[in-house]
Amino acid sequence: MTMSAGWYLRRLSRMGPREVGGRVGDAVRRRRWRSARPDCPSVTGARFTAVLPAGTIAAVPPDAAKRLIAEADRLMYGHAEYFGVVRDDLADPDWWCDPKTGRRAPWGYAFDVPYRNEDAVGDIKQIWELSRHQYLTVLAAAYAITGNERYAERVAEHLRSWWAANPPLRGVHWISGIELGIRLLSWVWIRRLLDGWPGAAGLFEDNPVALNQIWHHQRWLAAFPSRGSSANNHVIAEAAGQFAAACAFGWFPSSERWRAGALRSLERHLRSNTYASGLNRELATEYHGLVLELGLSAVAEADAAGVAVPASVRLVLLRMTDALAAIVDSRLRPPRQGDADDGHGLVVDGAGTDRWASLLATGDAVFGRLAWWPAVTGTDVRTPLLAALIKPTELSVTRPASRPAHFADAGMTILRGPEEIWCRCDGGPHGFLSIAAHAHADALSVEVRHDGVDVLADPGTYCYHGQPEWRQYFRSTLGHNTLQVDGGDQSVSGGPFLWTRHAQTRVLAADTSGEDVARWSAEHDGYQGSVHRRRVELTAASQELRVADEVSGPRRTVNLAFHLGPAITADLVGNRAQLTWTRDGEDRSAVLDLPAQLSWQAHRGETDPPLGWYSAGFGRKEPATTLIGTGSTDGTEGFTTVLRFRG
Repeated sequence: MTMSAGWYLRRLSRMGPREVGGRVGDAVRRRRWRSARPDCPSVTGARFTAVLPAGTIAAVPPDAAKRLIAEADRLMYGHAEYFGVVRDDLADPDWWCDPKTGRRAPWGYAFDVPYRNEDAVGDIKQIWELSRHQYLTVLAAAYAITGNERYAERVAEHLRSWWAANPPLRGVHWISGIELGIRLLSWVWIRRLLDGWPGAAGLFEDNPVALNQIWHHQRWLAAFPSRGSSANNHVIAEAAGQFAAACAFGWFPSSERWRAGALRSLERHLRSNTYASGLNRELATEYHGLVLELGLSAVAEADAAGVAVPASVRLVLLRMTDALAAIVDSRLRPPRQGDADDGHGLVVDGAGTDRWASLLATGDAVFGRLAWWPAVTGTDVRTPLLAALIKPTELSVTRPASRPAHFADAGMTILRGPEEIWCRCDGGPHGFLSIAAHAHADALSVEVRHDGVDVLADPGTYCYHGQPEWRQYFRSTLGHNTLQVDGGDQSVSGGPFLWTRHAQTRVLAADTSGEDVARWSAEHDGYQGSVHRRRVELTAASQELRVADEVSGPRRTVNLAFHLGPAITADLVGNRAQLTWTRDGEDRSAVLDLPAQLSWQAHRGETDPPLGWYSAGFGRKEPATTLIGTGSTDGTEGFTTVLRFRG
């Protein structure tokens, strides 16, 4: 997917003068750097001191260690899966090859590589992911736990291979700041986890090639920060990686300056990327997790190096952790909202480790859990490692006395009922910053689960680049549990990661205090000349969820969509759907009574155009049933849908 001239003009229109000036400066700097690539300053006497405290590895729970070692052994045999693509070439990887398309990215000056063009480069996410080196942090952690040097030797072999294949400013791995930032964070942890290995110093601080790479990564990040309308999770990854490296690898003349600048950026952008309620402003849950992981990792580096961080940094991370504890369902799954690309800040765990449970466990260890927090029964490797570095700190803050259900600034409301009924109602802003890069056109959508099973599901994201029809579907209004008017989206897309008009949403009521009935209502103006208003009621006694939709203004055609989770089987007869599924070996069921004024059809696994799909993770999709009701607003007072769970 190559961006058109029109896309660049639309993108430019979303920038302010300061951002435009900064990007002009970046362009000039890139031209100058093409022929001016200085060498790393000479370093003598460098030592790595940001080690884990004694006894830390012994605190890793045995079952978490077992999962990690199993994962490390798979990696040693060359096996891994990224974004739905199974790989068996990791014993000796080709750093520039996309295993999905078989294409190799072209060689050349980094900023000349057309990384958005899949025909020329391949799937850039597939190429970049391996070079975040998070699989190497897993191998390094396996060495730290077992003492088996074969893990350490494989890490060293791959790092030397990567450094040789990717000299500074050459190729696709020197294009994106988030990749450099996360890679630096991985290198810090690799060095830390290999500290007991005799070859660790020779791989890092006594290795001129490693020093050159570390220095050039930090020089790049200091020169090209994400700016203005792009200052979302990317800038936090850049700052966290820069800060971590400047703390742990503080061996260069510029280290103190880089550290101070990165900390200022991290503090500023953590605050600006986070609502006062603690939810991430991108309103894309996986990026909430990514930012929280990056922030906790940065604080760990600060405390390991004895670098003071502003209290505001810890306060933001505390609020984010409390917010996460508030919004998860009975199985500790958060909402599926906005874009999701399976990105992680720090990986030291094996397959089967619950990301969200891990974050809550770390929050408990670092900040202390509140009485209303859900219980975390799983274990992980990362929590004891981070908790060993992060120093307990008294924070002057009043934390929620009971579990929050309505986040007014983010427009998110969670309705909870008996039998583990969980319902997210979306009445928030379209997205973050002027381009709302990771937003979906999902205003007034609902997401309903029963004991952690998706019943009315948010279908997910699936892809970013290379498949525009699928990208459009998964972020469209029709791709969510809401009402589409006249076949269009509520917000106007200007292309990938760009929205040129944002629907304005307003929550009218959110009453979650009642013991029997919880209510929510909101409206948005995304359809020119009409207002879509939705009311949702969850009644505990009858286990009934009622959704009422109204569209004001002139006669309009409508499509009302309900996307069922992949575990749900639906039998649609007229305007009634019998829903069945199995949970933990037990049969469950519900009845979905749909508005009789609309003509209903079930869709599943259709491709022209896409309809009836669910994406459990980036690069993966599977057929799922979508119910679409078609009709008009002429002569109707609204559309009422009733979902009744059976006991």
